[in-house]
Amino acid sequence: MVAEALPAQGDRDAGWRDVAALLGARALTRLRIIGSVIRPLAWVLAGIAVGSWVVGQIMGWRELIVVAIILAVTLAVCALFLIGRTAYDVSLDLARTRVVVGERAVGALTLANRGTRAILPSRIVLPVGSGRGEFGIQRLAPGEEAEELFAIPTQKRGVVKVGPVSVVRGDPLGLFERAHRRDEPVDLFVHPRTVAFGGQSLGYLRDLEGLPAADLSRDDVSFHALLEYQPGDDLRHVHWRSTARTGTMMVRQFEETRRSHFVIGLSRSSADYTSADDLELGISAAGSIGLRALRDSQRVDMRVQGRELPAATGKQLLDSLSAVETSKPREGGIADLAGTVAAAMPLASVVVLVCGSTVSSDDLRLACSRLPFGARALAVIADTRVDSPALRRIGDADVITIGALEQIPLALQKVLA
Repeated sequence: MVAEALPAQGDRDAGWRDVAALLGARALTRLRIIGSVIRPLAWVLAGIAVGSWVVGQIMGWRELIVVAIILAVTLAVCALFLIGRTAYDVSLDLARTRVVVGERAVGALTLANRGTRAILPSRIVLPVGSGRGEFGIQRLAPGEEAEELFAIPTQKRGVVKVGPVSVVRGDPLGLFERAHRRDEPVDLFVHPRTVAFGGQSLGYLRDLEGLPAADLSRDDVSFHALLEYQPGDDLRHVHWRSTARTGTMMVRQFEETRRSHFVIGLSRSSADYTSADDLELGISAAGSIGLRALRDSQRVDMRVQGRELPAATGKQLLDSLSAVETSKPREGGIADLAGTVAAAMPLASVVVLVCGSTVSSDDLRLACSRLPFGARALAVIADTRVDSPALRRIGDADVITIGALEQIPLALQKVLA
């Protein structure tokens, strides 16, 4: 009987330990919630009150006891401001979730009291990126709404997280503050500046059957010439009329065709650029060229160090460029990026490399030599110090240097002339 009772006693002890752990976890959660509403100033005043009370009792100083009582009453009165409902229905609406850098994003914040009791005045905090905006909301009666309009300046390219909205209740002295999050954050895409330009198509034109290249092939869709049959040739390509006329078996020879595949390699290595302005110019140039290629109905792929950027549509392309940040040194520069492009997209027809002026001619030559065989290579150097676009040749690649976004059309006109 004793042996059977021992396991039962052990199970009861384990059960009590589980209950104690659960109660302890809940108590710790409650303490964290309580601690989150107490501001640092309140902790300081509470410490002064306790210290004054203890010293006053020990030393018999009534003045310190009075100070302790006053501070305790002040803390208690301020804590009463936390009582009350903050059950707003919050709606965050941005008129445009995509703007160009420099434009102002306008939005509206609507709060409604859907309950049956009034809601006391509150403070609304709207985080915007690393900053935040604050709005004071007066007392709302049941069924009443309040709307606050706001404008977000966009001085830098990026993806700005707007929200979540926090409803804050607190006292006038700032000793206590209770915040309740409402609604979900909204991403505001600040696109880089781009320039639209016309003129000749960038790269190969779109064609259902591809565009002939200079390389000859035994099997393709662009007919080139007739040759005598060689062992191993595909009999499906025998030209029987010529064979009957000459008495020698003749087969068709084809030119290799290449689908229109436009690839942009954008270096985001800070070592490739003289300044942050040069990097922004390079991003804007990549976006402008990519948008033009999309308007030419070409398939566009864009890569940066470490990853590929979605670029199937103009919106995807600009959204991706909004989130581009400088890469880590171990991810390499433009030459490493060119090697990645060649490995991932060996059938590219046009490759545009975008980098800064700190890239040497030798590095550019190395980068261009790593590009897919047969692809047309173009390098764009972003250097805000130059006044006019310049064109030079490095190996088989055309290299243009631009100092401003508006110089891209003229520079590309020189290349395509």
